[in-house]
Amino acid sequence: MLLVIVRTLVLFALVVVVMRLMGKRQVGQLQPYELVVVILISELASVPMEDTGIPLFAGVIPILLLLMASITISYVSLKSERARAIICGKPTVVIDRGQIMYQDMEKLRYSMTDMLEQLRIKNIPNISDVEFAILETNGELSIIPKSQKRPVIPEDLQLATKYEGLPFTLILDGKVKTQNLAKAKLDRQWLDNELKRYNVTSISQVVVASLDSTGKLFVQAKNSDAKILH
Repeated sequence: MLLVIVRTLVLFALVVVVMRLMGKRQVGQLQPYELVVVILISELASVPMEDTGIPLFAGVIPILLLLMASITISYVSLKSERARAIICGKPTVVIDRGQIMYQDMEKLRYSMTDMLEQLRIKNIPNISDVEFAILETNGELSIIPKSQKRPVIPEDLQLATKYEGLPFTLILDGKVKTQNLAKAKLDRQWLDNELKRYNVTSISQVVVASLDSTGKLFVQAKNSDAKILH
């Protein structure tokens, strides 16, 4: 039993490391070759887990080889546009200036039902509102609405807007993020003083505290309502 536990933990750790090294992607964003690698890795890892008679390296070595192959293909496709087109394919325009490219959709075996579903997911229920739609290599549908149907932005109304940067998370789950505090050019004393204004006496009481680019501090304490301090 101990042997099974150790083998399982080793393989689990290896697969996690391999997936981490393959990059930050969700399953739906994987290229075809990446999906194949993921499926093969899961199969290779499961066999030594189930059968202790199979040497552990019989699963480890193929997994590492698949990792090397995946990294190599990713590097080649990154450096060569032609190789990327061969390996991953090319995006296909399925709606061009409001016209549905039905013949191209048939070549991709991409049905109108699939398109309408993805349009609804993108909050576009009416296909006549679409100017361009591109089916990307990972199966996602990129949509460019007609200019009359796109959401209004400040530029359309000729309104000037202020700069908005990323907020700094200063406290998370009762722990101070010292790096973010330093990036905001603030110190622990300032943070303690601000928390006192919220009647918070201990950092451990804070679920989250964040500072936006306008200088507003948001604080949510345990068993307390969220507050925003200017």
